[in-house]
Amino acid sequence: MDQFLAFAQSVSDAIWGIPMIVLLFGTHLFLTVRTGFIQRKTFLGIKLSVSKDADAQGDVSQFQALTTALASTIGTGNIVGVGTAIFLGGPGAVFWCWLAGIFGIATKYAESLIAVKYRVKTKDGRMLGGAMYALERGLHLKWLGILFAAFAMLASFGIGCGTQINAIAEVIESNVTFVQIPRIAIGIAAGITTAVVIIGGIKSIANVCEKLVPLMAAFYILGCIIILSINYDYILPAIGTIVKMAFTPGAVAGGLVGQGVLMAARYGIARGLFSNESGMGSAPLVASAAQTRNPVRQALVSSTGTFWDTVIVCLMTGLVLVSTIMKNPNINMDSFENGGQMTTAAFKQIPVLGSVILVLGIISFAYSTILGWSYYGERCAEYLFGKRAILPYKLLFIAVVTVGPVLSLDLVWVLADILNALMAAPNLIAVLLLSPSIAKDTKYYLKHIDEKDDTPLPVVDK
Repeated sequence: MDQFLAFAQSVSDAIWGIPMIVLLFGTHLFLTVRTGFIQRKTFLGIKLSVSKDADAQGDVSQFQALTTALASTIGTGNIVGVGTAIFLGGPGAVFWCWLAGIFGIATKYAESLIAVKYRVKTKDGRMLGGAMYALERGLHLKWLGILFAAFAMLASFGIGCGTQINAIAEVIESNVTFVQIPRIAIGIAAGITTAVVIIGGIKSIANVCEKLVPLMAAFYILGCIIILSINYDYILPAIGTIVKMAFTPGAVAGGLVGQGVLMAARYGIARGLFSNESGMGSAPLVASAAQTRNPVRQALVSSTGTFWDTVIVCLMTGLVLVSTIMKNPNINMDSFENGGQMTTAAFKQIPVLGSVILVLGIISFAYSTILGWSYYGERCAEYLFGKRAILPYKLLFIAVVTVGPVLSLDLVWVLADILNALMAAPNLIAVLLLSPSIAKDTKYYLKHIDEKDDTPLPVVDK
């Protein structure tokens, strides 16, 4: 197992080298320019997210599509993932994670636009879309669409399941000390509750996410605000440390060590992608099911997911961790084996409130991610094997949830990073090659935002 982990880590290191960082961040920058800095329309997207296009075609409302996407993106990456980025890349990784989020809004917008533009309808009236349909219908590259669907389906067991349930077990084991709960018992309980929701399909998942996501996000953000108010005297030093160590090596309180620009950028961007999934093509899988008048409306709504996830939540987590470690010199990074342990230690420094926020935050974030990614994997399984694959996929997904707590966390994270990159590559090809169409639709529909797109949808036999 150690040899396999070492091999997997070497593969991850190769994939997440300079070429992937340049490709991903370069795509963010290119699409920012190509869409006319679409980030300036973020608040329009927020406004549209709470409006309804009930007369439009789709399976769920725009808000339900957004909250289901947020359910999958606001996960352990926002807490454990940020801690892991700091642990491996230094405090400067927070800066690159945040910057990747800012520019990643444009990529999330673009990939969601083409997902809606090239979606199809099944004979029973369901909407199907995503990078695989954009590659197949928009670029006639079905083989690349098949690769994306295969990688995404496999990724659903890693980023969307294994890392999440493992994090739930880890946080319960570390913080619930008054009773010993076997990890397999946590898995069984999570498997049952997951089965109850996902067997009902997208409408059942969307109904749960619509109620769960706003509550869990508000609770976590409020908790972070309270912690930062306790650490108020270290907020500015923490910001200074994050910015400085994004570009230079060095050491500060608590054993915080800046690893230099390459390491900070690598782990910051990698964890940023893990967190907000901009460029991966995952959120468009549910965006394509939304009731929306035209592709640009839903693309604007979907792009706000990256704003909430990384620009707000990840930044607050980073500030909480760095300021807490700087304020508590007894926390030394050299004494930890991974970023999760460091995150736990940092939150435990906050009397009473810290552990509560950490436990409830990780459990709710991770569980909602499991629900969202179950739908992503299901859509990809259906694209690859037809409707008959849906039930077997769900049963396998539930099985992974059940046994996930006893898997090796290090291996799960490494495999998740590899699969993230593999599914991102075909999706980035789609948005780059279709960027002329994205720019054209953006220019038109921003001036006619309420206009309905009456382009007939192809009917497929799935």
